[in-house]
Amino acid sequence: MIPCLQIGVAQSRIIPQSAVVFPSVMDQQHGRAWRILSSSYPIATRFLRLRSDMIELPGGAIIDNYYVRETHGFSIIFALTPDSRVILVRQYKHGAARWVLELPAGSIDDGESPAECAVRELAEETGYVGDPPELVATYLADPTNSNGSFHLFLIRNAEQKLAQSLDITEEIAVDVVPLADLRTMVRDGRIYTGSHVASVYAALDHLAEL
Repeated sequence: MIPCLQIGVAQSRIIPQSAVVFPSVMDQQHGRAWRILSSSYPIATRFLRLRSDMIELPGGAIIDNYYVRETHGFSIIFALTPDSRVILVRQYKHGAARWVLELPAGSIDDGESPAECAVRELAEETGYVGDPPELVATYLADPTNSNGSFHLFLIRNAEQKLAQSLDITEEIAVDVVPLADLRTMVRDGRIYTGSHVASVYAALDHLAEL
């Protein structure tokens, strides 16, 4: 049975293979990629750009309305102060309908590099600035339903020199915690957003703190 993705009232449907004609598909390293036959954008706003694809699977079946969230991705910032404390932010996330404790992070703007995003988001969310950002790692965020990646940056010698500059949807409290406390905060669930848990462990590994 072919899985179908369902969002709202739109549901994927299987179209008979005989109804369409396709060009050849290039083989990938571990098999053939799905072929996009057509695309449309039922939602294209500042906050969400949702693409609806008609796709052909490697076996020849056709699925309509497979949804992919398009994004430039986002940057996560592991900011370390001169006295080895880490900057965290506490804010309300409407999708989860709860307050969460995370590393500073934000979406990459049009024409902006991931590193530029990291510097900007740290300053806007916390008022902290520091050394040039060091790329620690880049990860896929949600490869099933999004084309986006997230980029983890380390910023050393971070100091508070600016006022926060928040978006209308942001209400952010800044916490500064000892580096040695982070593993416990992940393990006991105080930090539990998946991408941020991964980023904490990756940053600690990068700093040889695991």
